Amino acid sequence: MLFRSTSIDVLFVNWRDVSHPEGGGSERYVHRIAEGLAASGLRVSMFCAAHDRAPAEEVVEGVRIVRRGGRFGVYPRALLHVLRHRPRLVVDVQNGLPFGSSLVTRRPVVVLVHHVHREQWPIVFGRIGGAVGWWIESVVAPRIYRRSRYVTVSGATAEELASLGIAADRVTVVPNGVEPPPAVAAAPSAQPRLVVLGRLVPHKRVEHAIEVLARLQDRRPGLRLSIVGEGWWEGELRARAEVLGVAELVEFHGFLDEQAKHEELARAWVQLCPSVKEGWGLVVTEAGGHRVPTVGYRSAGGLRESILDGRTGVLVDDLDEMTEAVDRLLTDGPARLRMGEAAARHAAAYTWAASIRGFAGVLSAAVRGSAAVAVLQDVDRLLVAHIDGVGTDRGLDADDSSDSEHGSSAERQERSDEGLHSVTRFRRGRRRRVTVEAAPMIHNTAPTTTPSAHA
Repeated sequence: MLFRSTSIDVLFVNWRDVSHPEGGGSERYVHRIAEGLAASGLRVSMFCAAHDRAPAEEVVEGVRIVRRGGRFGVYPRALLHVLRHRPRLVVDVQNGLPFGSSLVTRRPVVVLVHHVHREQWPIVFGRIGGAVGWWIESVVAPRIYRRSRYVTVSGATAEELASLGIAADRVTVVPNGVEPPPAVAAAPSAQPRLVVLGRLVPHKRVEHAIEVLARLQDRRPGLRLSIVGEGWWEGELRARAEVLGVAELVEFHGFLDEQAKHEELARAWVQLCPSVKEGWGLVVTEAGGHRVPTVGYRSAGGLRESILDGRTGVLVDDLDEMTEAVDRLLTDGPARLRMGEAAARHAAAYTWAASIRGFAGVLSAAVRGSAAVAVLQDVDRLLVAHIDGVGTDRGLDADDSSDSEHGSSAERQERSDEGLHSVTRFRRGRRRRVTVEAAPMIHNTAPTTTPSAHA
């Protein structure tokens, strides 16, 4: 395949891309940000691991994707790619292991961290391997990136980064956006139905959802559990369902395309998110778009922000509490419906246009190279300076006119109460340079209309 000039303004180096069999919400975040930057006129590339579901090179939505190496081979191949192509700016996506791009380039490197992997390392690699992995992530990586700016998707992860010694003024929170839910033919199931969405790997703890089903099956005749996703842990999950005597009540759907996934979400009464750790929990807002509340673990980090406890879902501390919360929601239809409505409003507050603008502001600040986190923002549009540092600014989603003045007063108050507003206020049509002293939250605004029903 022939491509345009190999000159690169922004290069994302990522372990996986969205088409990878193990791709998930973090990969979708990277793709949407990359596509938004490309739409602004920047030359954007992504380097990630090769797999058998996509070609070695292709262009997707204006982003050139290069796939080389495997699970671990992608790391040295990515550094070689940086050396060869000399991008003007690198976004180094640290999924536990760092790529270390700052070791091979003098150009700005921005580090994207969805969540810290302290709990996952021993689950996946055992005690010794996990200790080595955590040492690399917690000690080596902060030193490698000691001059880099960071982006993360939640205040919870920003706090964890601070605990690793990364100064708050180098960290900016840019939350996930969410796509408006597509029209669906499905309606909520006539019988109680639970859903879990995500990769089938140990740290997602899908077996907790199966345990909830087993505990409630006698009290809730007709109860079913729908598991959407694939992964190497599926055999263990099927075996667990057999041991608990609920194999016939569990539906393993495997991978579903976007439309089929949303159809399945629309059929559910309650979503379970029993993961050990989530940077944000994109599945929460996706389910919320269909008025489906989520029950998840408070200790997972980002779920404390994607779920408004007691309003759009329920946060719990252990499996017993998860079982009780699910039972209450299945019993109390009016409460479940109220939470579903609130979940839809909360999900609608997050747009990719706002996330792209916020991310672009961090890149712009990195290029300008100020010592503090100074981000150039505009309510109508956030301009990204050309990566060379000269030339004409390019607008991102200039037609997006949503701002903090939109939405009902109740919705504005709800978002304000939950810390969704930026630490800095902006007036319409006025652009100014702002230095913040703590990890800033990029404002993700809500549309003026209430999302339509897809029941």
